[in-house]
Amino acid sequence: MQVAELFEQAKIYLTDHAPQFITDFLLAILVLIIGFWIAGQVRRFVMSAAKKSNRLDTTLGVFFAGLSKTVVIIITILVVMETFGFKVTSLVAIFGAAGIAIGLALQGTLSNIASGVMLLMFRPFKVGDFIRVSSHEGTVKEISLFTTVIDTPDNIRITIPNNSVWGSSVINLSYHDTRRAQLIFGIGYGEDMEKAMTIIKTVLEEEERCLKDPEPVVAVQGLNDSSVDIMVRFWTQRPDFAATQWAVTQKVKEAFDREDVDIPFPTRTLVQNKS
Repeated sequence: MQVAELFEQAKIYLTDHAPQFITDFLLAILVLIIGFWIAGQVRRFVMSAAKKSNRLDTTLGVFFAGLSKTVVIIITILVVMETFGFKVTSLVAIFGAAGIAIGLALQGTLSNIASGVMLLMFRPFKVGDFIRVSSHEGTVKEISLFTTVIDTPDNIRITIPNNSVWGSSVINLSYHDTRRAQLIFGIGYGEDMEKAMTIIKTVLEEEERCLKDPEPVVAVQGLNDSSVDIMVRFWTQRPDFAATQWAVTQKVKEAFDREDVDIPFPTRTLVQNKS
């Protein structure tokens, strides 16, 4: 008898509520379909905008596109849950608390992501640039949301967390097309300074990789313990920077030898008192 009564009550309940349940269910399905369609459209829109922008890297465009799609999907799910009578505000509060806990646990990772976004947006350097950062130097091979990868001149790969890169001073040696080199040549105190400077100027004029504009500078920089120091500054194309310095140093030394210009070396005089 009790089973019959329960069956009858269930029948009455379904009769009274089934139409509303079916309506809510169909509405939820419709909302999900529309929501996922909108999420896909938003993702495509963000990707398209990122490709057209000169400031957004491809990696950053993919990140923002995926993030925007996820946000739309979450909103859609919350609307569906509201349709079935769930208390969304309480659920949001729970998710918020969980998000804070996860954020505290992953603050280092989130810091790397935030730094990666800043690097990809402001672009203090790009792939292929030669940089100095965090006591390392090398050619940038990859910039991701978490790390920056560089290869050193001796072909060693270094992976640096992005928060270390963004939080440090970055020296980009590839930013400009030209660079200024500076060399110091010491001559003896008994040598003719004007003669030595003329020899150096001739070497600079004959070296094709030394730019004529801006004009090279050759001047007496100071008086050292055992030498008169002549400072040389010249400009060259960035790819020729190191090779030009080496060539100028060698050619000046050879020219000094031909012209008998003395290049001194440190000496020490010992005085012995006779007792």
